[in-house]
Amino acid sequence: MPQVHQSIPVADPVSVDADRAWVGSAIAQLADESCRCTETPMRELRLPGFPEVRFLLKDESVHPTGSLKHRLARSLFLYALCSGRLRRGQTVIDASSGSTAISEAWFARRLGLPFIAVMPRCTAIAKQREITALGGRCELVDATTDSATRARALAQELGACYLDQFGLAGSATDWRGNNNIAQSILQQCRELDAGDPAWIVCGAGTGGTSATIGRYLRYVGSLSRLCIAEPEGAAFAQGWRHGDPCAQATRTTCIEGIGRSHVEPCFAFELADEVVEVTDAASIAGAWFLEQRLGHRYGGSSGTNLVAAFRLAETMQRRGEHGSVVLLLCDRGERYADTLYEADWLAVHGYCHVSWLKALQHAALTGSMPAPVELIGSVPAAGSPSSLADNSSPA
Repeated sequence: MPQVHQSIPVADPVSVDADRAWVGSAIAQLADESCRCTETPMRELRLPGFPEVRFLLKDESVHPTGSLKHRLARSLFLYALCSGRLRRGQTVIDASSGSTAISEAWFARRLGLPFIAVMPRCTAIAKQREITALGGRCELVDATTDSATRARALAQELGACYLDQFGLAGSATDWRGNNNIAQSILQQCRELDAGDPAWIVCGAGTGGTSATIGRYLRYVGSLSRLCIAEPEGAAFAQGWRHGDPCAQATRTTCIEGIGRSHVEPCFAFELADEVVEVTDAASIAGAWFLEQRLGHRYGGSSGTNLVAAFRLAETMQRRGEHGSVVLLLCDRGERYADTLYEADWLAVHGYCHVSWLKALQHAALTGSMPAPVELIGSVPAAGSPSSLADNSSPA
């Protein structure tokens, strides 16, 4: 029988060249933005209660988009472009609880691309407004709907590029260097004559930041240890403590961006040297404490990191150790003006942050932070109808 040859469609060379030229231009724009982006500062808290411990605060809120997620958004766009998944004129979609989406909307506007953020309905209104102001669109989903699943389906419906932050955060970020956050932290600590820190404290949203830090520390031979600061009962803590890759959160949280309901693909339990669980009331108090000391408002996850850093410093002093503890200041607190910084909102939802704020102030003076008695029900159990935030989407 004669051999049958199927014809293979050949793309228009002119169109292919134009698409590749656009990709090259987009990558150049991202590289230019990275070069122009000023390095985020390292602030310091000197506290009389901890004379042998330096608290160094990496302030990621000064990024143009106001959060740590500026780095991730740039990496996700670059990864999508270099992987051939993002084309000129294509709509960009991602699932987010706010901060990543704000950064992604900012980069999408720079590249002239439409952007849609699929977000839990309970996401802070201020974050939704920022996304809209940047030309993006917010698609809100109920607590029973997984934001990532909806974002993936919507991307297929529209022929859009799904950035997939919680699936690709670990792959998109260059953990070997290229001025990633871990490299920046170690360099700034050495410039401050602090040497490598005893601890670096961060949260786990997508897991990308913690994985990048943990891998880089091993790559360069640093003895700094990594601590994950988690809302009480969150999935990373449960998975890390029990070695369970299928762990589920036992509680919900109002701290946006961290405190996942389930284990994410980028969670790397083996890279964490310690996990400190922090109640929501303590995290909120930590954010208020930072405002008192630094004169700027930060989000709740920054408060989570602060409380964990205090716990580590207590242990260091008890053991006669000295050194520095680095913690991340993750995003601007103005986004939470109507929630975490609103006394009436806190009272209505039963968050007794005042006693925790006094405990932090006491620790700053004495080096000891006894846990105060909190209001019953201040942190709802998982699945409770009174839960305030559905962090089934990453930040």
